[in-house]
Amino acid sequence: MKIVTLLRHAKSSWNDDVARDLDRPLNAKGHRAAETVGAHLKHIGLGWDAAIASPAVRVAETIKAFEAGYGRAAGATSDRRVYMADAATLLDVIHELPASTDSVLLIGHNPGLEDLVFMLTPADENPYRLAVDEKYPTATVCQMRFDVDAWDEVEEGGGTIALLVRPRDLDPQLGPDS
Repeated sequence: MKIVTLLRHAKSSWNDDVARDLDRPLNAKGHRAAETVGAHLKHIGLGWDAAIASPAVRVAETIKAFEAGYGRAAGATSDRRVYMADAATLLDVIHELPASTDSVLLIGHNPGLEDLVFMLTPADENPYRLAVDEKYPTATVCQMRFDVDAWDEVEEGGGTIALLVRPRDLDPQLGPDS
């Protein structure tokens, strides 16, 4: 069994004057959402063997807030390929994971993460898949499970969504702005 857990970066600030998209930080709601999601994942006992993250500032800040809620370091390594990656590139990253890793936390951006869910899971009546079809909000976690022995066996349509956690599911104030 191989497990891929996706974490989309939390809500970023469009009010900060930054020269590059890579440098855009989180806003206050984003910090709260990431910390809340981290605390929830700790509460349900969700873990991982390895974590790979985009080098974007908003991702680094998401990880820091997430870790505050989770109560321990995520152990994320930065991989430039994850920054604004498409689903095919993210699958390449997954295929390259070491055999000793059974579960990975991948922290990045949309539309790549959402497209990866669509690529790796069947379009069926799974309520989590239907929710992703609707929207994959910021700071959302999606866990997919694959009945395979090696990462290079993870393939299109081969996964099952086992968990979907949106910040608004944990605290309605973390939902969409009115």
